[in-house]
Amino acid sequence: MLGFFRRKKKETHGPLVYLSEPTILYHTHTEKAILQLLEEKLGSNNFVIPSDYGLRNTDHLIPEAEIFVAIAIVGKFTSLVVREIELARKHGKKIYTLDVARKDDEILYIFEEGVPEHIEWLTPEETQELYAAFRGEDFSGFMKFFFGDRKRQW
Repeated sequence: MLGFFRRKKKETHGPLVYLSEPTILYHTHTEKAILQLLEEKLGSNNFVIPSDYGLRNTDHLIPEAEIFVAIAIVGKFTSLVVREIELARKHGKKIYTLDVARKDDEILYIFEEGVPEHIEWLTPEETQELYAAFRGEDFSGFMKFFFGDRKRQW
């Protein structure tokens, strides 16, 4: 009777893609833009998105995926992404890297096959330092532009 209130579920297509992203990107405008870009590049909207699971560990889902996409922010893999890359390599997954960076007033997305050597691999301590720098008062305007205001809708 109230079937018209139900949202039509988007039909999934394409290979299963595991998105390894820094927690700082969870539920942001940037995350949504990344998913749209990956759908175009990989021909799939069949994603395992860790932010859908909150802060629970999702690396047990990596073996099920056909494709693994590692997200770098400003040329750096956080320690979580590093750990998941190593697991994807262990399972022989096809790996892509998406580096998200800011240039002037725009966000750049650099999509590459494999894991480029120029991307820096951070330790847990370095990851915390990076997050602290992004959270700092000097970066508050930058954060809203780069990652999106979590209070606003897309």
